Amino acid sequence: MIIRDATIADWTAIYPFFHSIVDAGETYAYPDGLGQDDARALWMETPPGRTVVAVDDGGTVLGSAKMGPNRPGRGSHIATASFMVSPSAQGQGVGRALGAHVVNWGRTAGYDGMQFNAVVETNAAAVALWTSLGFTVLATVPGAFDHASLGKVGLHVMFQSYSAGR
Repeated sequence: MIIRDATIADWTAIYPFFHSIVDAGETYAYPDGLGQDDARALWMETPPGRTVVAVDDGGTVLGSAKMGPNRPGRGSHIATASFMVSPSAQGQGVGRALGAHVVNWGRTAGYDGMQFNAVVETNAAAVALWTSLGFTVLATVPGAFDHASLGKVGLHVMFQSYSAGR
């Protein structure tokens, strides 16, 4: 697997799994039914952000991540990121590889830490993955996510410091 910067040409491979994941209503708070242009505007970051894809040896896009400052201005010293893995590639280590790549990117880019603003508490695989990569749950906002089948569930705010003592 190779992780590289995403190009506009990659969008045609990203959008189908973006669309199916968002419309499943289990992990992302994006609106249902986003068209390609609106979805692309949400996912394909511009500097100082970055979007990457994980591809197999044949060039098939297996997943994608986007990253950048969590907030502008006085909050720009903390990074954030979002991740999607194609359903056909789940369970193959793609999420872990993308997560490790993004954590390393944040460190080397000079951020003080990384914050995930909205990890759905019922997304056990994501919570376990982020915890194994050094993130902690700082808080859970009760009922902040309207899960398609479970109703209102909590959203975790997760954080990893890159600076000891901060």
